[in-house]
Amino acid sequence: MIGFRANVELYGISTDSGVHMAKLKNKIADFDSGIVLIRNKSDKKNINVIVIALAYDSNNNIKRLIMAPDYDAIYYEPEIRNRLASLKGFTFSRLMCLYEKSCGAVVFNRIHKVPKVLLVKNKNGRYWSFPKGHVEYGETELETAKREIKEETGLSVSSVDGFREVTTYSPFGKIRKRVVFFLAEAFTERVIIQEEEIDYSTWVSFKEARNMCCYDNDKKVLTKAEHIVKRM
Repeated sequence: MIGFRANVELYGISTDSGVHMAKLKNKIADFDSGIVLIRNKSDKKNINVIVIALAYDSNNNIKRLIMAPDYDAIYYEPEIRNRLASLKGFTFSRLMCLYEKSCGAVVFNRIHKVPKVLLVKNKNGRYWSFPKGHVEYGETELETAKREIKEETGLSVSSVDGFREVTTYSPFGKIRKRVVFFLAEAFTERVIIQEEEIDYSTWVSFKEARNMCCYDNDKKVLTKAEHIVKRM
């Protein structure tokens, strides 16, 4: 159901957060209504929407469809949760969102003659990559990246101005993931991994890192980061 397109009729009074109840013109599975999030006020009662999230109850059953106008449908989980909080009495156990956003960084150090890059392997993960994690409500992208680095590795880092690389991919189904990477310098190699999230960490050269990373997007980010580090 996530990613489905539909036409709805808005009804009732919307909240100050732009949350509307809506009737589906055609059912989606067993649902004939849902919640629509609208950023800008509109007098239109009939609009085309996309299902941007599914709200589940504690028994892992879909409780409600969350939708947005097809012309303004990119919402990430923190904003959706914040909007839904304005609905009195509406509770849910978890959300599955069409769009997911994470932020992280290529973390490097210049302690030795050859700069080293930090790679981590997530819990139960099969691939080496960079520290990253989901954005929390109210955070900037860079704040998210630094928080996640600190939580996952214990490192406090200094970001390098002018570096911001974005990768997008769909790991399964219609879910669309966006990852924003910064470049950040660490001044120690002492890593304290977050055992709930990370299995392994290692410092390696840029060349070794490209060989260890499996995804082309990660390799491209590494190459761009290396060019900047070499000029520092």
